[in-house]
Amino acid sequence: MIEQTLVLIKPDGVKRGLIGELVKRFENRGLKIVGLKMIWIDATFAKKHYTEDISKRRGEHVRNYLVNFLQESPVVAIVIQGVNAVENVRKIVGGTEPRAAQPGTIRGDFAHVSYSYADKKEMVVRNVVHASGNQEDAKYEIDLWFKPKEIYDYKTAHEEHIF
Repeated sequence: MIEQTLVLIKPDGVKRGLIGELVKRFENRGLKIVGLKMIWIDATFAKKHYTEDISKRRGEHVRNYLVNFLQESPVVAIVIQGVNAVENVRKIVGGTEPRAAQPGTIRGDFAHVSYSYADKKEMVVRNVVHASGNQEDAKYEIDLWFKPKEIYDYKTAHEEHIF
């Protein structure tokens, strides 16, 4: 099934100059970038992305950390398309908690902080990227971050050779 999903390169990934490396990882797997932009958001927008659902799961303080963190610098928003895109992107990204992320994943290679350490230090877990958790989240997040005219339909060289 061809799907679309959202990836955000968070402020720590942008500040560390990882944009090209991260885009390359998705493209090397045959996933297609159909939307891409850099944007500096405000608290109102960040709260639309990090909905109250995160408060229920991890606590309001964690949501506040995330909202503040997302405003530290521009973020890069990417719409990625491909077969089972949500699942495949989540595999490339790795587990949300960097400490548990497998080597070879983005979070496993570029982050290492645990939830307990971040909670003790009263800070956000800097895990480089956000990736939609499921198809419903992907739809909501893509609609939040992108206008329809900012998402492009085109054939990659791979698609032209295969189809």
